[in-house]
Amino acid sequence: MDVISQAVVVLQRDGLVVYPTDTVYGLGADALSEHAVMKVYEAKGRPLCNPISVAVCDMEMMRCIAYVSAKAEAVIRRFLPGPVTVLLPAKSVLPPLLMAGTGHIGVRIPDHEIALSLIREFDAPITATSANQTGKKDPLNEDDVHVPHDLLLHGGSLSGVPSTVVDPERRLILRPGLLREEITGFLTALD
Repeated sequence: MDVISQAVVVLQRDGLVVYPTDTVYGLGADALSEHAVMKVYEAKGRPLCNPISVAVCDMEMMRCIAYVSAKAEAVIRRFLPGPVTVLLPAKSVLPPLLMAGTGHIGVRIPDHEIALSLIREFDAPITATSANQTGKKDPLNEDDVHVPHDLLLHGGSLSGVPSTVVDPERRLILRPGLLREEITGFLTALD
């Protein structure tokens, strides 16, 4: 069994997988399982009032979990896959715990083949939060990962700059990261 298949088995059992992305190492769990999502909060020591983003492998999977407006689709088509998280109205298929009462979910398509292979083979969204204790240094390599997990997918050293979080409806950048200026210009030009 290859390592991606092993990781899928871990996710199917509500386990936690550390995986590389185009930004930092992520802590992945089945985003459709409330039990698995709670394990992510516990592993990170993250307050339940802080939402957790998810990663998908394509637009079709994104539309299964969130409502995508024309503005959001324009941002997605321009910047994803890539280091951008798009805030979207969540569908009821997601555990409310992920959204922390906001009704919105941050969604990204990472530009990293290991992450995309994992999501494709699992065939469902996974959590996309950094694999660190809340408030601690973002994990740029395997040695920086200090959260409980069941399996780590090796991906070498990563860029370390978090994704830019964007709200396309309000044309706002909620967290600056990679491509911030380019995204700001794009949002300004949106109809």
